[in-house]
Amino acid sequence: MFGMDSSKLQGKQIPSPENRGEDVVISPDTRRESRVPPRQSRTLKWPVLDASGPPSIDLETWRFSMEGLVAKPTSWTWEEFQALPRVKVFADFHCVTRWSRLGNLWEGVSARELTDRAGGLLSNARFVVVHGYDYGWTTNLPVEHFLAEDALVALTHDGERLSTEHGGPARLIVPQLYAWKSAKWVAGIEFRETDKAGFWERNGYHMHGDPWKEERFGS
Repeated sequence: MFGMDSSKLQGKQIPSPENRGEDVVISPDTRRESRVPPRQSRTLKWPVLDASGPPSIDLETWRFSMEGLVAKPTSWTWEEFQALPRVKVFADFHCVTRWSRLGNLWEGVSARELTDRAGGLLSNARFVVVHGYDYGWTTNLPVEHFLAEDALVALTHDGERLSTEHGGPARLIVPQLYAWKSAKWVAGIEFRETDKAGFWERNGYHMHGDPWKEERFGS
């Protein structure tokens, strides 16, 4: 599914990480001299892409879980999740389809906070599998990217509640990887010792997905 959200149109000036306030985590890639990775182009809009369209989510039954190789497998209801401490992250967003949206301000719960509340990782946790509410969708990434300071489960974007088409009520944001790793409609995280390909990875996308190395396809 591909569309365009014209309500999020940016100006031509690239949003700067400077003077964002002490409460905002600055993603390190926003401090690069050139913020657009190889063979990407900046967009002023916010395109809408997903594999099969938004799922139907009932907030009364919504749960977010931390499972697998954690000390204390944990899950939260929507009400409980909203009560967790929040963090703001200023980050760029790079889609594998070759567009980049620069200077996004996300707010939600940091991945580190969630991991701490699950008692921390077991010593053999090396990878995560991210589970979405959209029809069993998954993606994978190394645990160090999930635990990066700028990774979070976002509830708002640029001061507004995440719309359904952009992954609301909650989506994972991992700024230092291509955006397909930042799963929409996220349902939980599974920590593993071994890597496991997700939906797009099984269909030819890269297992890692670093935009600065152009890890779009293949191993």
